[in-house]
Amino acid sequence: MSAKIVEELDLPFEIVESTAPYSPVVCNSPHSGRSYPAAFLAQTRLELEALRRSEDTFVDELFGDSVRFGVPMMRAHFPRSFLDVNREPYELDPRMFEGRLPPFANTRSLRVAGGLGTIARVVGDAREIYDRRLSVDEALTRIERYYKPYHRELRRLITRAQEFYDDAVLLDCHSMPSNANGHDERPRADIVIGDRYGTSCASMVTDIIEDTLRSLGYSVLRNKPYAGGFITEHYGDPAAGFHAVQIEINRALYMDEREYRRSARFEYVRTDIGRMISKLAVETARGIEPLRDAAE
Repeated sequence: MSAKIVEELDLPFEIVESTAPYSPVVCNSPHSGRSYPAAFLAQTRLELEALRRSEDTFVDELFGDSVRFGVPMMRAHFPRSFLDVNREPYELDPRMFEGRLPPFANTRSLRVAGGLGTIARVVGDAREIYDRRLSVDEALTRIERYYKPYHRELRRLITRAQEFYDDAVLLDCHSMPSNANGHDERPRADIVIGDRYGTSCASMVTDIIEDTLRSLGYSVLRNKPYAGGFITEHYGDPAAGFHAVQIEINRALYMDEREYRRSARFEYVRTDIGRMISKLAVETARGIEPLRDAAE
């Protein structure tokens, strides 16, 4: 599916449920949205192709076989450049807005400083998105209308899984450019798993993911350069039975990064991701070992 321009975000996100029995696992694709509101595009100084550099294009499709294994898939339809649900709800840059932000807004985070708050200031190689300041009401409306309902539904899915199995596993699904900054030609690992350095999920969960992907021939790293974002940190509470792990897939494995097209290997990667999800669903349904003591 290519990007599309819409007048209204009538369906800002979607949950694809399974007819199979529930699993402890929930898949979430917060950055694969490709529906661009026309009013948003009218505010920007960039062409659509530049805005799309923030997308995790096709990631929702790569993980789409999850429903075959009892694993629901939640995915955003709005683009990350419009609203980033992998941030705190009010992680906002005051330089972007006319008027005073609410006192509870986090205006000093490293992500805000880098232009990548809840409402991003930049995309790609630090290119400014907007040609003018936005109103504070605009920011608050996006958060109330899209961000908060998204997280309410994500929390519902995770809580439901935890109630059935005593543990829930959230797979937060992302992609990464094939090089570090668009100019660096050094190849990256195929897949990076982020578990906040072992704090957002039991080691058993990360081990299953890594071992399965390595057995399928992929090169895998943990936590570098991506240890997990807000969603991984916010929902990962292993002591309470909530395990969260972020997965970043190298885009060169499955797509043409310049043309935003699936490559010939897309279906192979999709099949392998399905195998990993199936293995994780089966193994975690049997029970998850406690988080190892940090002193070990």
